[in-house]
Amino acid sequence: MAPSTRSDPAIDVALFAPTLIAWQRIHGRQTLPWQQLGDARDAYRVWLAEIMLQQTQVAAVIPYYRRFLGRFADVQALAAAPLDDVMELWSGLGYYSRARNLHAAARSVVADFGGTFPRDVDALQSLPGIGRSTGGAIAAFAFGVKAPILDGNVKRVLARVFLVEGLSTTTAYTKRMWALGEALLPDEEIERYTQGLMDLGATVCTPRNPACLICPFESSCIAHREGREEEVPERAARKRVPLRWTAMLLVTRGRSVFVERRPPVGIWGGLWSLPEMAADTGDAAMADAVARFGAAVSFERTPGFVHGFTHFVLHAEIVRVTLDESVAMCESPLPSTRWISFDALASVGLPAPVRTLLEALA
Repeated sequence: MAPSTRSDPAIDVALFAPTLIAWQRIHGRQTLPWQQLGDARDAYRVWLAEIMLQQTQVAAVIPYYRRFLGRFADVQALAAAPLDDVMELWSGLGYYSRARNLHAAARSVVADFGGTFPRDVDALQSLPGIGRSTGGAIAAFAFGVKAPILDGNVKRVLARVFLVEGLSTTTAYTKRMWALGEALLPDEEIERYTQGLMDLGATVCTPRNPACLICPFESSCIAHREGREEEVPERAARKRVPLRWTAMLLVTRGRSVFVERRPPVGIWGGLWSLPEMAADTGDAAMADAVARFGAAVSFERTPGFVHGFTHFVLHAEIVRVTLDESVAMCESPLPSTRWISFDALASVGLPAPVRTLLEALA
């Protein structure tokens, strides 16, 4: 069914933006790190925050944002840094393709735009990791450009207030929402309006148990008036999350552990992690694989950790191998491998559960 917007005399499109702006001025978030000391007009800081905020809550982003600025004060510093340094600082924030795109985009800004972020939304979208909504947010916050955004929070607010019906994941629905977002844009205070949309969706118009009684649209929101807040926007039925199993080789020699870089795509892309084997690999085959590292003095298979991703849950068994330091090490045939000291774990980009595991052994 094609999405539709309910025509209702209680909804005055012309009043939507002024109402939201007035609410944000009093009740919205005013002291986020990227909003202070003129940061909202610093395109680099706005861009960094918006990339980190993709699919990640503000509270989780703030410490990472501050650490990044402490290491990379501007886009030139970020572009000049090795990718390993960027991945190290990103470790634990998840969705690691964002970090790789962040680094690539910084280099593009320096190489293709003379170190200055473009103001145009289309030009911003040409940078890795920036889609239409993120580009609109950067343009609005950094340059005051009149551009719509449509992340999950914003889509939810507009769908409820105007009761835009239909399956939210369809192309037709998204197209209708972009058109509505364009129509609602104010001519002034675009930064506060954009922040207001984000704030309202994140703090009031939440997916579950929205705080309708303190919402500025409590009296005009059609979904609220019809008691359908949690039905809108309509989502596809959730699929059962599949389980996956793997075996990780935790090979140590004295105070060092063997790691390899993961492929650039897929889970933990570009990070350093423990070598993996199929979970059903037998002990004999596992011992043969371990022999490439050197003479083992102990070999033990133990339960490891369970880690949830967006589309599956990973069960990792840990194969703990301790090498004999008195015997020379074998040459490893694996590419992109290295030994790291337990004392240097903080300087390496590791997946969060692997870092936790290794730090417990340090």
